[in-house]
Amino acid sequence: MKRLAVLALTLPLALGACGLHPLYAGGGSGEVANALAGIEVGPIDGRGGWLVANALRDRFAGGGAPRYRLDVRLDDEIRGLGVRRDDSVARERRSLRARYQLIDLSTSAVLLDATAGSDAGIDVVGSEYATIAAENTALERLSGIVADQIVGRVALYARNHRAQAAGR
Repeated sequence: MKRLAVLALTLPLALGACGLHPLYAGGGSGEVANALAGIEVGPIDGRGGWLVANALRDRFAGGGAPRYRLDVRLDDEIRGLGVRRDDSVARERRSLRARYQLIDLSTSAVLLDATAGSDAGIDVVGSEYATIAAENTALERLSGIVADQIVGRVALYARNHRAQAAGR
């Protein structure tokens, strides 16, 4: 019991010394949150693009004049994986990949050029309606995952860029 108490008291000190810093320090008024609020999302083609764009706008929660633009190009693909004896597909993989660029609106410079992506498995059943519904559900889920990856990478860039600008 005594060891547990000592560990509980020393663990916060050890974590502070390891160099880890909270990404969203300061909450909604912190540096990273302010940088994310200044990003506008450019139009993205397709249904997946509409889903990703809405997810990004929800996560950025911009409210002022944009300082940056996020351009995203999606690659949405469904491939058959398993084949039954009658040569019909038994399982599909839906892949959603995004290439995105963060652009400074004042200089038109590309600040960040990266990719994000995820996959989902889909069982192909006897009902075509059920298979289409599963494909659509997978796209909705993948759109949120890809948007989270993009926001995380942009937030990390914003934090590192602010730290470099401050001379840390």
